[in-house]
Amino acid sequence: MLIDWPRIHETRGISLGAMSLAPFSFAYGLGVRVNMAIRSKIRSKALPGFVVSIGNITAGGTGKTPAACMLAEWAKRQGYKVAVLLRGYGRESKEKVLEVSDGNAINASPREAGDEAVLIAKRVEGVPVVVSKNRYLAGLWAHNRYGANFFILDDAFQHVALERHMDVVLLDASSPFGNGHLLPWGPLREPIAHLKRADVFIITRIGNRRSDSKSETRELLAREFPGKPLFESEHVPKKAFFPAEKKEYDPKLLNGKRAFAFAGIARPEAFKETLLQLGVQIAGFRSFNDHHAFSRREIEELLSAKDKKRADFLLTTEKDWVRIESLGARFHGLGYLAIAFRFLSGFDEFTSLIKGKAGAQLSV
Repeated sequence: MLIDWPRIHETRGISLGAMSLAPFSFAYGLGVRVNMAIRSKIRSKALPGFVVSIGNITAGGTGKTPAACMLAEWAKRQGYKVAVLLRGYGRESKEKVLEVSDGNAINASPREAGDEAVLIAKRVEGVPVVVSKNRYLAGLWAHNRYGANFFILDDAFQHVALERHMDVVLLDASSPFGNGHLLPWGPLREPIAHLKRADVFIITRIGNRRSDSKSETRELLAREFPGKPLFESEHVPKKAFFPAEKKEYDPKLLNGKRAFAFAGIARPEAFKETLLQLGVQIAGFRSFNDHHAFSRREIEELLSAKDKKRADFLLTTEKDWVRIESLGARFHGLGYLAIAFRFLSGFDEFTSLIKGKAGAQLSV
């Protein structure tokens, strides 16, 4: 049974379901506080170079992976020796350290490494991607093998065991804190007050969000965490790819087309909204749990649903396609939408902050 966690995490007020989750959230919060207290007494390990974390305070859905790709591409152009380090969420491999990519070839499947790691490896050429629960070991691997000195931690705001020189926290424009409760009642991975550890905030998926919603978030951050740089960004559709047909299109050409769509990401509704903004006529939409392992049969059923609805094609996200591609089948009529992370303003200011901190660290 598919649990609609996004809806639960947005629901405010008291209900029978909320009351049943509240004790678990209390226990989770206690665990977070105990863990942080223990970690504060243990010296964080330091990698030989500059370390920047791209993270969030909620459970998924803020755009960390596109942001990590954007930052890795920029850092590589600047001449830094870049490596991306991930935990490898949901991976099946048992190695302490798994090299997903050496910057040229991809050496692991989504099942072995996790879909996000493989997606980054496919997106960012010339940058090693390494996964490990122990990000310190992953960083040493990249440093010893490839001379990496600019480490990007994807989804590591909570990974306080590793010293970092900049903590970048992403907040979704539509709902930065959900209903304001800790997991599992709400989406918060730790209390909002812990954002004091952040160095930079980026409000993501600005799109057509209500201006009052954006203003409320800005005001809260300015009031509670004064002096911290704040930027705004959006997710821009980059290309529509149809692998079986070996074709790619400008997303604008999807305008007026009829599509059946599906997504197995943290916030499937965000993908649906993107399609609507492109002018796609959605004939049907199905949501799956984040990181869902699709079977060949499920894809064939979705293609059949597309035909029954007389849709022009079946569309999904790039992250979902990474998992589907590993099935090794050619699914005609199935395409995916690639997304780019773009600053609305302040990109030069943001990169100047990084250059300053990286320069200070790498000159030591």
